[in-house]
Amino acid sequence: MTHLYKTKGTCSRNIKVTIEDGIITDVAFDGGCNGNLKGISKLTIGRKATDVIATLKGIDCNGRGTSCPDQLSKAIEEALSK
Repeated sequence: MTHLYKTKGTCSRNIKVTIEDGIITDVAFDGGCNGNLKGISKLTIGRKATDVIATLKGIDCNGRGTSCPDQLSKAIEEALSK
C-alpha cells in the first residue's frame, strides 16, 4: 500500500510511504533537505513500520514542535490506520 501524506510545519511538503506486510518498502519526501531526507528514507526501508514510528516520533526541528522524521512517523501511522 502506498500512502501520500501532506506534511505540516516542515520544509518538506509531502511524504510518500509504501508499506507491505508491515514493512516499509519505499519512502520519498517532496521538498526539504534533500541529502538528509534521502538518508532517512534509506535508513527506514526494510524496517517494521511500528519500529520506525517508535524511533522517529517526537523528534523536533528548531523548536517547531515537529520535524521531517516526526512527520514521517505520522505518515506511517496514518497509512497503517487505513
